[in-house]
Amino acid sequence: MKIAFPTIIAASALAVGAFGLTAAHAQSVTQPSVHQISSKKTTIAFLLPENSSPRYEQVDRPWFIKMAHAADPNAKLIVSNANSSPDTQLNQAESAISNGADVLVVDPVDGKAGAAIVNYAARNHVKVISYDRLIQDSKPDYYVSFDNTKVGELQGEYIARHTKPGGSVMMINGAPTDPNAFDFRKGAMNVLGPLFKSGKLHLAYSVMTPDWSPQNAFEESQQALTRLHNKVNAVLAANDGTASGVIRALQAVGLAGKVPVTGQDATNGGLTFILEGLQSMTVFKYVPEEAAAAAELAVAVATDTKPPAGLLNGKTNNKMIDVPSVLLKPLVVTKANIAGSVIKSGYTTWKAICVGPAAQGKICKAHGA
Repeated sequence: MKIAFPTIIAASALAVGAFGLTAAHAQSVTQPSVHQISSKKTTIAFLLPENSSPRYEQVDRPWFIKMAHAADPNAKLIVSNANSSPDTQLNQAESAISNGADVLVVDPVDGKAGAAIVNYAARNHVKVISYDRLIQDSKPDYYVSFDNTKVGELQGEYIARHTKPGGSVMMINGAPTDPNAFDFRKGAMNVLGPLFKSGKLHLAYSVMTPDWSPQNAFEESQQALTRLHNKVNAVLAANDGTASGVIRALQAVGLAGKVPVTGQDATNGGLTFILEGLQSMTVFKYVPEEAAAAAELAVAVATDTKPPAGLLNGKTNNKMIDVPSVLLKPLVVTKANIAGSVIKSGYTTWKAICVGPAAQGKICKAHGA
């Protein structure tokens, strides 16, 4: 039995953006599928890291539950959120195993601290799937995520295309405890590093953002703008939350909407900022697809069933082993293709993002929002 749900495919197109002629992405929707693998009443623990990013409770949690029940209608789900505490997450993992979890799907608060969960699970003969963020220095059984280096490359490419020659770039990166944050930065530097080295662009400021906190991003951006005397031509913000902090700081000095600002996660808040012209782009990671892949893999692991053909498509080194991986493709979303991507896929609605000043814009009015 297969349960279908939407995903996104990208194709190149041309669109005129706020900062000139740029490559955009036309979107279409296809229907991947989740196989019903079992009806054995497996017990699956899904351990989420924090609440700073709204995606975890609003998207990951409900979609993982939905897709796990599609793969095993009788599955028992144990879902916990560690609220940014590695110790809490370890306790939640131990509790889940005590309560009969057949497999742990762990989005670690801290990639290195997550190794303790993997080691504890191994001692209790329970397999671990590292979800979204990579657990390092240990031997998780699988990894499900998006191609995180590609996320950073997409952000870097946008900055490269939309920043004047010699322009100064701020980089407000992700949490120093999140391995993905370093992958995002690595991807961005794959594109921007040569431009910084040649002098075509200038890296004026770069910092990591504890806990992915918008407030921390705001304070970091204030400090950067003060140090740079407000002479900034672009900001690479690692996700929509950090972008919101950046935008607040830019608003305070009259630069909001005048310099490109990147993002990631296609949150409703980020999409609203894009409609307002305050944020330039976001990297859309279709989280339901990630949750579905993890749920399908979890049921297969819990029942000692071979993962569905084609699900695993790579390996990711975590400083100890090459972890068999499911790596999904991220996409760029700008004002030009919101309708064909996040709206068409059902990821969000015009009503949810056409709020505040954005509701008075041409795009929202054209869609009756």
